[in-house]
Amino acid sequence: MEHLRRISLAAVNIDGVLLNDTFSPVIHHFVTSRGGHYDAEVEREIFSQTRLTAAAALGAAAGLDWSPEQVLAAYFEERAAHLAEHPLRLLPGAGELLLRLRGLGLRTVCYGGLDKSHFDRHLHEQAGLFDGPGYVCTDEIRPGVREIVAEFGLRNDEVLFIDDVARVAEAARELGVPFIGHPSDFAHGFQGELMRKAGVRHVVRSLEEIDEPLLRTLDAEAADGRLWGE
Repeated sequence: MEHLRRISLAAVNIDGVLLNDTFSPVIHHFVTSRGGHYDAEVEREIFSQTRLTAAAALGAAAGLDWSPEQVLAAYFEERAAHLAEHPLRLLPGAGELLLRLRGLGLRTVCYGGLDKSHFDRHLHEQAGLFDGPGYVCTDEIRPGVREIVAEFGLRNDEVLFIDDVARVAEAARELGVPFIGHPSDFAHGFQGELMRKAGVRHVVRSLEEIDEPLLRTLDAEAADGRLWGE
């Protein structure tokens, strides 16, 4: 398989891309079960933020006069209950996507807001498909696009991000970074709508859609300076 011309690294989000989305349903229930109003702005204020920033926004949306730490404790308790009924699982096509990326000559790294133990626990069978450091925790560097590019010493247009959150897309657009959106299929979610508003040109519904032709299209756009409609 002929390697790509410009893109040399794929940064792939863990929750919502490689693993099923277990955040949106819990956040939605946390807000609405307490009488709060859930909309696109609520998602934008919570998703891909640092934990304390997200907790403050979550508490406000739910109408709670709690500290961020109290909100986080309650949130993770509710998430644990949700996971007991809806366990984390590898999404269909995830392993094949990683093999496809590597087959095109790309290094790969995984990233997300939880610590590395989350990656080690749920992607240990795929760990060999990632390059060092394997996983980057972005909790303190949200959304983390600039930092991941810098960590690998690459140009902005050499790193492809695959993520389910529009805030990451907005950062990618600002920096001129290739991006593929994989918004959650959660019925009450707004990330697909927010991605379209952010100008994302490549939005997929399944990982199988991130095929070789799409990846070569992104690579050509990057090589020709045509990312984000330039």
